[in-house]
Amino acid sequence: MIDLRLLREDPDRVRASQRARGEDVALVDSLLSADERRRSSGVRFDELRAEQKALGKLIPKASGDEKAELLKKAGQLAADVKAADADRDAAAAETQELLLRLGNLVHPDVPVGGEEDFVTLETHGTIRDFTAEGFEPRDHLELGQILGAIDVERGAKVSGSRFYFLTGVGALLELALVNAAMAQATAAGFTPMLTPALVRPQSMAGTGFLGQAAQDVYHLASDDLYLVGTSEVALAAYHMDEILDAEKLPLRYAGFSPCFRREAGSHGKDTRGIFRVHQFDKVEMFSYVAPEDSQAEHQRLLEWEKQWLTSLELPYRVIDVASADLGASASRKFDCEAWIPTQGKYRELTSTSDCTEFQSRRLSIRVREGKQVRPLATLNGTLCAVPRTIVAILENHQQADGSVRVPEVLRPYLGGREVLEPVAK
Repeated sequence: MIDLRLLREDPDRVRASQRARGEDVALVDSLLSADERRRSSGVRFDELRAEQKALGKLIPKASGDEKAELLKKAGQLAADVKAADADRDAAAAETQELLLRLGNLVHPDVPVGGEEDFVTLETHGTIRDFTAEGFEPRDHLELGQILGAIDVERGAKVSGSRFYFLTGVGALLELALVNAAMAQATAAGFTPMLTPALVRPQSMAGTGFLGQAAQDVYHLASDDLYLVGTSEVALAAYHMDEILDAEKLPLRYAGFSPCFRREAGSHGKDTRGIFRVHQFDKVEMFSYVAPEDSQAEHQRLLEWEKQWLTSLELPYRVIDVASADLGASASRKFDCEAWIPTQGKYRELTSTSDCTEFQSRRLSIRVREGKQVRPLATLNGTLCAVPRTIVAILENHQQADGSVRVPEVLRPYLGGREVLEPVAK
């Protein structure tokens, strides 16, 4: 959540942020009104309580009619205090509910607009000319079937659409990617983490995934637990309700977990293969830093993502995501999109978001610097979302006979294998 003090001091900035997100601007005024009622009802409660305490000291000293009158007044005050307490609690609850509906403040450098209004910041690598090489590229599913690596038919039989099996070299390729990604993250100083896939409501809400993203979240109603769509949720909630020492910052974690997404609203999109699925594995980077260091940390996370994609020898571009395409918790987000030959376009493989103090305020995570205690900043960055990375590797490194060249960074994790060969029919 944002700082209420900032909302009071500069509501126009918050209104502009809501407008840029394409969200309800009237929410700002509703929140200001609720906050004013919360503060005024709190003042009234304090005044009545003070009057009640003062009256309580007079009653034992009084007698006769005076005492009877004071007791009558005490009875009325007790009712007034109770009513004021209820008003204060109701106003506080309304303020909190509205505050949780408000997205993070959009960074001033974020391009304004929708999904297609991003700005391309840089482009890396060379897109292969398959025509010049003399063959038509196969898509990842056909290659996966030739290699005995992907089985979507049995995935659908067992679990339904958008599920799959990785088999043979497909399973080995996932393990190679995860190990190579974790090796890079560990070398960069991240602490490796295996995180829970099920979290409590306060963890999911605290990271901002029960707002606009709620339709994509799986909920186990009988247990009141949520399946995570990213290990960011568990990593953000890891220090929930804690005060961290400033000397320990930055804290950097690399989490590996399964991820579950309903993909609501994606009917008809990316239905072939494993590009858009309900369950996948991912290595996620997560950082806790002082708020003034968040922009520099954001650039570091982006550089680690670029290092990873470059090591996989993939052509890709970096985009500055537009305001209306940001998640609720992100102030700014960069995506790295790899070229997918058979789609003829760049598609998202990794993203990194600066969430500033938004998540730490919701999760009550603070940092102590001397005698000062304040919220800190959280950031996240995908290092390797496995299925999409497999899609990019198979399509970009395919050869005319259906084999696929293995990027050098992965060879040590595949027993030195340089090429994935088609399986015998």
